[in-house]
Amino acid sequence: MTIALNHTIVRVGDRATGAGFLADLLGLPVGAPAGPFIPVRVNDELTLDFDDRGPAVACHLGFLVDDETFDALLGRLVDRSAVSFGAGPEHGWDRRINRLAGGRGLYVGDPDGHTYEFFTVVPD
Repeated sequence: MTIALNHTIVRVGDRATGAGFLADLLGLPVGAPAGPFIPVRVNDELTLDFDDRGPAVACHLGFLVDDETFDALLGRLVDRSAVSFGAGPEHGWDRRINRLAGGRGLYVGDPDGHTYEFFTVVPD
């Protein structure tokens, strides 16, 4: 049996702002509104549907990315001094990367309190 996560809802204060924040970080397009959602397709199998019909509920989402995507993401973060990012929760938003499992990783905070984690090697 094959099981793949197809979509999930990300509760935000403003769906356009939330979708735009993540899409901008990853260099992805924001999809057209679909009912109450604004989607961001992160790969062929997964779409994040941003929803602002209730209170924002902070969550953590971790993304395995290739080195090219990580480099592009890091470049965008360095250019945006207002965006909080860092090596990990125990370091705060120190604007550094970590080297877990022999790869590179970082955490990004968004305006609604979500934490997006990006890493190039799956941590142990």
